[in-house]
Amino acid sequence: MRVLTVGLCLVLGGLAGLASAQSYPAKPIRIIVPYSPGGTTDILTRAVGQKLTEAWGQQIIVDHRPGASGMIGAEAAARAAPDGYTALMAYTAEIVIMPGIVITPMILVAHPSLPVASVKEFIALARARPGQLPYASAGNGSPAHLAFELMQRSAKIEINHVPYKGAAPALIDLIGGHVVIYFSGMPPAMPHVRAGKLRALAVSTANRSPAAPDVPAVAEAGIPGFDVPTWFGVLVPAATPKDIVAKLHAGITKALNAPDVRDRMAREGAETSPMTPEQFAAFIRTETAKFAKIIKDAGVRTE
Repeated sequence: MRVLTVGLCLVLGGLAGLASAQSYPAKPIRIIVPYSPGGTTDILTRAVGQKLTEAWGQQIIVDHRPGASGMIGAEAAARAAPDGYTALMAYTAEIVIMPGIVITPMILVAHPSLPVASVKEFIALARARPGQLPYASAGNGSPAHLAFELMQRSAKIEINHVPYKGAAPALIDLIGGHVVIYFSGMPPAMPHVRAGKLRALAVSTANRSPAAPDVPAVAEAGIPGFDVPTWFGVLVPAATPKDIVAKLHAGITKALNAPDVRDRMAREGAETSPMTPEQFAAFIRTETAKFAKIIKDAGVRTE
């Protein structure tokens, strides 16, 4: 997942553009979502897009480009003209140069048929049935995949990876019982937890989420030190003019700080944390280093 970030940044760095923020935006803006509709990335993009449309009077077009753990959509954004009219709502799995961020834990959810009510019970069951329990992910190299790889190595268990082309189909198959467990984004999973269709076992961050205070963190529920948050950021080609980036940054920051957006994200476990492009670049470097060892040790390959 993280290794491909370097190649993407190099591609973006080779682009050039001629645009001015003075008349921007003068036409609709396309935000590429590199996953299927219905996942956290889609939910967040539509919430931010609605605010930008209200502020700028231009339509925000959500363009879904799923596949290859987000890299198909990321590459489409990389090839776009760096004029501010094409952006990428990136998940932890793809990275560029950027104006904003939302951080959220994943939530470990199980199908009700799985006879476990905690991480400790799941680990015990996995040890009793090595290689027999199928877990879902949004694709090879996705955050859920890496979280389970870390869990397997930390708990010394063996479970069966079933990659999907996005979070929404993975969640649908979990609800249908075709897989038994999944590290899901909180926004799409929580309604199903509340409805009793899924059982919440833990959140992936070091601490509990205010959106689900009764759900323990994996670290306290069985694997000390486990901490795998996910984040989302709006990215643009590296050669996009700085005044365009600044206007996008201001618009997106305002959207993320809107009370209704903040409240909606908080209810679903997401923490809005706007950053400057420079701060986000530094954050990405830290995240890259953090996951490099997991990728190497697990021999992870993207699709």
